Amino acid sequence: MNFLTLDLNLLRVFDAVMIEQNLTRAADKLAMTQPAVSNAVKRLRHAFNDELLIRTVYGVKPTPRAESIWPAIREALSKLEAAIAPPTFDPASASASFRMAMADSTAAYWMPHLVREIEKCAPGINARMVPLVTRDPRSMLLQGDIDIAVGFFPGVVSQLAGGQSSANSPIRHASLYTGRYVCVMRKDHPLANTPLTLETYCNAHHLLVSFSGRAHGLIDEILMPMKLQRHIILTVNQFFTAGRVVANSDLLTVLPQHLISSTGMANQLIWKELPISTPAVNVDMLWHEREARNPAHKWLRENLINLVEQTLNSENPQIEHQNALL
Repeated sequence: MNFLTLDLNLLRVFDAVMIEQNLTRAADKLAMTQPAVSNAVKRLRHAFNDELLIRTVYGVKPTPRAESIWPAIREALSKLEAAIAPPTFDPASASASFRMAMADSTAAYWMPHLVREIEKCAPGINARMVPLVTRDPRSMLLQGDIDIAVGFFPGVVSQLAGGQSSANSPIRHASLYTGRYVCVMRKDHPLANTPLTLETYCNAHHLLVSFSGRAHGLIDEILMPMKLQRHIILTVNQFFTAGRVVANSDLLTVLPQHLISSTGMANQLIWKELPISTPAVNVDMLWHEREARNPAHKWLRENLINLVEQTLNSENPQIEHQNALL
């Protein structure tokens, strides 16, 4: 390939397709027709002597060659864009709408803080909450169904930080904070005033918060190698529902400690240390590369991070705070 004869407009098309992972959405973003984008991809394949983008039932999948060249192309185009048209953003006069996916308790905990900031600094911005029904919201971000997801996404973050580096994925993430799991029960539960041993824990009846409705969770995965199991009576998909049911029954549940207050039943509940070791609850924020340089989106991300830091420092010293990077 001769760089001097390469049509650099093709690189804009390549970047858009890599971001969207879909020719039609890339065409919409570039204000081009889908056939024009397909023709540009064909020319790119000829120039690089590589398939670059392979069609799938969901869109396109990049080849290793495409993944290897995209970070440099993305960086170069970003620098050009910043130099030619530096973004400006005035929160007081801005108008934008964002779709955010969170669990009910996470939204109940953080949204009051965010709403106060919006009313104070950016009255033209509004947020629409979308139910979070999965531990892997990447498809929702890829399809443009949501703009930001906040929650516990261990599998996704592990892939982005490990084998599937963020440089080669259109999904971006930032760590917000770290919490821990505890056992929650009503104040006058038969186990409230006795030590919670592994035996008494397994012999009790349990409620599981499961977004999918699957009656098997993290605790069950931990118990399995011990050849132990617990008796799950009920699964629910909301932390608020979990708090109300546990406060009015003999069921035990496992919740992140910092979210007990968001159930609305904290004055009727107590928590105990679990008799098993569990991993930390790492809460992360995910978004799509297409919004990375959107000044309104960046304002929202920065405010979420600042609100988390301020709130944890002032209200929840028991939660270990992780430095979050945009």
